[in-house]
Amino acid sequence: MLIAVHVCSLSLLLSCTGDADDNPVQPGPAEYKGVPLVILDTDIGSSTDDLIALEMLYQYANEGRCKLLGVVVDRQGEEYGALADVMNTYFGYGNVPIGVERGGIKNPTVFIDYKNLYKHKTDNGELMFKRTVSDCSTLPNGWQLYRQLLVSQPDHSVSICSTGFVSCLVQLLHSGPDDVSLLTGVELVRQKVKCLYIMAGVFTASHEPDYNFLQDPTYAKLLFNSWPRDVDVVFSPMEVGNEIDYRPELVISDIDWTDIHPIKQVYMNYKCDTGQRMWDPLTVIQAVEGDDLFTLSERGIVTITEECGTDFTPSATGNGRYQKPGSKVWYDAMLEKIRKYNRMK
Repeated sequence: MLIAVHVCSLSLLLSCTGDADDNPVQPGPAEYKGVPLVILDTDIGSSTDDLIALEMLYQYANEGRCKLLGVVVDRQGEEYGALADVMNTYFGYGNVPIGVERGGIKNPTVFIDYKNLYKHKTDNGELMFKRTVSDCSTLPNGWQLYRQLLVSQPDHSVSICSTGFVSCLVQLLHSGPDDVSLLTGVELVRQKVKCLYIMAGVFTASHEPDYNFLQDPTYAKLLFNSWPRDVDVVFSPMEVGNEIDYRPELVISDIDWTDIHPIKQVYMNYKCDTGQRMWDPLTVIQAVEGDDLFTLSERGIVTITEECGTDFTPSATGNGRYQKPGSKVWYDAMLEKIRKYNRMK
């Protein structure tokens, strides 16, 4: 269930700047120059590319190339927060805060049901993976964690990597002032977010509906209607990640130093040969390594259709771009990059 909307309509919000005569132009805020500050918003617990994307963020952080601010779990259920906690703790980031979804999409499709990973035991009956959070009922809601994280960051500095459902993002945008910040959710996003990198959309002539949007069209349409038009959005569409096939046997062999590894356990114990591709890591790679590795569309405006397809209209003042498919050489390089980070201890 959505929390109450406390913001004015988008059109009104964008017209609240006043007349030029009354508001002389002021210097803009200094551009943030530090390492990428990243929040991952993930529907962990169904597809394995979420796990790989999260692992890459830990490894990037180890290299000093980004800071992982938090993990928002948008698949409803506190047990999915436990999965994120297993990952955080295993990779040495148990202090990274987690937010969970308690009122989002009901009974979405599950492709690979590994929600019990946190219950795996060793041969002697002990829990295989350590935990930092003993009781996930104490975790904040995802939209609340967003507010807590955003308020303390430099202006226009945060990169959000959305690799799942958009319910927590919508709830953030529709949140009102509280004891964390006097700003509405829309105002916080406008002030603090640099870019939303979202694994979503199809930009081929087929106008195929997007999987994540189709799980709940209401949330999807609310996102498009509420997201500030002056904050960039880069789409990583289905047709790009479709070509990156990290085969289960390769995943397992690339983690050759142990079996007690959360990603290896998923691939060893659950049927992962289900057509999974490496969609989600592409958002992380662009957020951390930048645009130069990608062929991007021109700027434009992305709209959502009634059937949850995505339409793109070129516009020099638009806030939307999308990744384009690459050559075989490019795809091979992307797969090798992903494998490189999965091989790291």
